[in-house]
Amino acid sequence: MATVRDTTYELLRALGMTTVFGNPGSTEEPFLHAFPDDFQYVHALHEASAVGMADGYAQVTGRPAHVNLHTAPGTGNAMGNIVTAWHNRTPLIVTAGQQTRQMLLLEPRLTARRPTELPQPYVKWAYEPVRAQDVPASLMRAYATAIQPPAGPVFLSLPLDDWAQPADPPPAVRSVATRFAPDPQRLRQFVAALTSARSPVMVLGAAVDRADAWDSAVAVAERLAAPVWSAPAPERTAFPESHPHFQGVLPYAAGPLAERLHGHDTVLVVGAPVFRYYPHVPGDTVPEGARLLHVTDDPEEAARAPVGDSLLGDAGLTLAALAELLPSADRPPPAAPPDPPPVEDSLPLSADALFAALARYWPSDGVLVQESPSNLSALRRRLRFSRPGSYFTMASGGLGYGLPAAVGIALAQRDTGQHRPVIAVIGDGSFHYSVQALWTAAQLRLPLVVVVPVNQQYAILKAFAELKHTPGVPGLDLPGIDVSAVARGYGCATAVVESPDQLSEALDVALRADGPTVLPVPIRTDIPPLL
Repeated sequence: MATVRDTTYELLRALGMTTVFGNPGSTEEPFLHAFPDDFQYVHALHEASAVGMADGYAQVTGRPAHVNLHTAPGTGNAMGNIVTAWHNRTPLIVTAGQQTRQMLLLEPRLTARRPTELPQPYVKWAYEPVRAQDVPASLMRAYATAIQPPAGPVFLSLPLDDWAQPADPPPAVRSVATRFAPDPQRLRQFVAALTSARSPVMVLGAAVDRADAWDSAVAVAERLAAPVWSAPAPERTAFPESHPHFQGVLPYAAGPLAERLHGHDTVLVVGAPVFRYYPHVPGDTVPEGARLLHVTDDPEEAARAPVGDSLLGDAGLTLAALAELLPSADRPPPAAPPDPPPVEDSLPLSADALFAALARYWPSDGVLVQESPSNLSALRRRLRFSRPGSYFTMASGGLGYGLPAAVGIALAQRDTGQHRPVIAVIGDGSFHYSVQALWTAAQLRLPLVVVVPVNQQYAILKAFAELKHTPGVPGLDLPGIDVSAVARGYGCATAVVESPDQLSEALDVALRADGPTVLPVPIRTDIPPLL
């Protein structure tokens, strides 16, 4: 007779989910025992790393990823990156072990109390099956929930003695829609508003990249003769940044953002919130008198927008429809923004000099994973992307995502046969949040390159303190950390890089290596402005 475990593994096979990310614990061992040869277990040394790896893997493959956690403590360890997966719109099936059903009344060691409440509100659905026989069907529902728009993580708490129980007949494997088209009447209203606009502007977000809709975004921009901005703090790039219409990334504060949009009477936002702010700088959402049109696949995102008219629909399908319906505007194209000023290569390098050098040696098909918030403005000034799926970071603002996500992205590049080179830029503060992910990269022999700008401080927090006039904050310096020694301890190759020439040589070697390489780069300790 088939067991619940047998039926669950068959369902996972049918759904194409044969990779499991996790850190094994006693409550997970009944699921993991006699692990099938056709499955891949990606061993992380910490649950936050497991979730970050699964997130990166799911974003590249375009399919839900399965991450298996250790009851309540493991779920707690993972919560930071579950929050990020929620904001990243990443479809994850998060399972966690639970103590034996027969003992739950006593709340023994490793019992998850109120297990479905623990990951809330950062999962789309959380459930502990009432019967062991409900586990496979619960997994099918979890899959369907995770992948439907807006995509996101779901959570199942699974008692350890369920796996050996006799199973009911297996659930039907179902497909569900993952995209929906905009309402035709509402779409025509948006077309009319854009056609009559005197000076429209586009603001594009990560959903455009998730929908593989760069070509449609370019077509709409060229028909409107409109400048294109990236939405503030984007987790992915949504438009070819070498295109003459591209203006850059909007600041993540209300007043400065509205100033950038000054002079435009219609603002078309596609695939991004309205808007993602960080510091509170008072100001209007859009310039006075401007109309905002918002395209999103998330009703909650549409509801919380402080201004504007919304259209629910997939970013790609909506942009394609707009490109078909919009007439070509009778106005000159926008002026391209000026190039950033040249940099000096005096030592130690400035952040701008480091990223200008990285841009010079960047592989044409390279993928960047970044978590260096102190240096983000310099990075975006110097390194531009002209190919979809080339930039990943956290939408949540929480640290500890970038390094494990880079591992998951590099693994997905190998598993899907794309083999695009992956380079992570991880600040020396962020580096230590999920540093144990390096061990997984080394064990999997992933050719991942990790560039670590070393300024021995949380510079972004010093910048925030200056903006908010809060001097004397403790704990903002990071002396006495040897990044190279840490990297070697996890099995990585490493070399300190101090000049552009050294960066060129080190990247050349690292991109051809049979395993991960960590490149610490000492940079100046200047505090860049937050905005």
